[in-house]
Amino acid sequence: MDKVIYMDNAATTQTYPEVVEAMTPYFTEYYGNPSSIYSFAGESKKAVEDARKTIADFIGAKPEEIYFTGGGSESDNWALKATAEAYASKGKHIITSSIEHHAILHTCEYLERNGYEITYLDVDEYGTVNPEDVEKAIRPDTILISVMTANNEIGTIEPIKEIGEIAKKHGVLFHTDAVQALGHIPINVDDMNIDMLSASGHKINGPKGIGIMYIRKGVKIGSFIHGGAQERKRRAGTHNVPGIVGIGKAVELAAKNMESRMEKETKLRNHLIERVLAEIPYSRLNGHRENRLPNNANFCFRFIEGESMLILLDQNGVCGSSGSACTSGSLDPSHVLLAIGLPHEIAHGSLRLTISEKNTMEEVDYTVDKLKEIIERLRSMSPLYEDFVKKEKKEVQ
Repeated sequence: MDKVIYMDNAATTQTYPEVVEAMTPYFTEYYGNPSSIYSFAGESKKAVEDARKTIADFIGAKPEEIYFTGGGSESDNWALKATAEAYASKGKHIITSSIEHHAILHTCEYLERNGYEITYLDVDEYGTVNPEDVEKAIRPDTILISVMTANNEIGTIEPIKEIGEIAKKHGVLFHTDAVQALGHIPINVDDMNIDMLSASGHKINGPKGIGIMYIRKGVKIGSFIHGGAQERKRRAGTHNVPGIVGIGKAVELAAKNMESRMEKETKLRNHLIERVLAEIPYSRLNGHRENRLPNNANFCFRFIEGESMLILLDQNGVCGSSGSACTSGSLDPSHVLLAIGLPHEIAHGSLRLTISEKNTMEEVDYTVDKLKEIIERLRSMSPLYEDFVKKEKKEVQ
């Protein structure tokens, strides 16, 4: 197969041609600043508000509850830091999970250095947060619960609705990082009792450098970026009009195609998982078998070093990942895999393949075929695997 097979859609996605087409006029034709009062800027302002409404409708929010940011990491930082500042008089305790994206975990570490106390909830072997553990962790000084909608590495979907109900019952704000989930699974902020939500354009076939933050009306948090009066005085900076148009179009497409997309991706994902587990010895699936994102498959292969596997896959035209793209330069094993109980030596042999509706069954089969060859080759060079095989033979005899 000569073409590149892209299976790293959790890292970023192709910006769809329809999205690029929608964005283009706002670079060259309607380039006015939407904050300006003259009529030429009106086209830009209308485009921003149209996108805001599209996104609000998609998650069951009001348009005035949607704010545009520079991406998911900014939205996560805003949710945690601004809540910590605004509600400090009530308390300085925040609850999150041990498998959050580093945009949450590193922000929590920052808050800890500034006098806040963070409870990091453990997860089960599938990466699921137990809602009972959330409730037990709530204290009189708890001001925020932040649990991701679905994990970016292993794909497990969290019980967000149940956690939202618990937060509401105890009068605690609830934020969810939905960067990997928005557009891939249904989300309704009212039904799930979500007070704040982060999402990003480039994970749903939109452009990079644009994100959203949903803030429920009545949540009294201030600005994270100070300056002008844009975004109802809550997020300063000239609007990225092409980016906003792009994320709006991406959400529109996601809403239109979600059901068929989920069906196709789930079929491809299940075929991929079944073949790998059946045909590659000493492999395991990470994350929940069914309750996972439609496009996510994450494996560990014993006696394999993940980086070598990725390099050889790349040489065969397959793009995959060993975990989060934000930590791909790290030699440490994934904090998510360690949190679900895997030892270091197994966690090092991880592979995340995240497909899209554009992938085909032929591409999945090609990938598994190549993966089998690569793992066999790498294991043939592994002294650990050789010792393991010898030991197995002795025990059989």
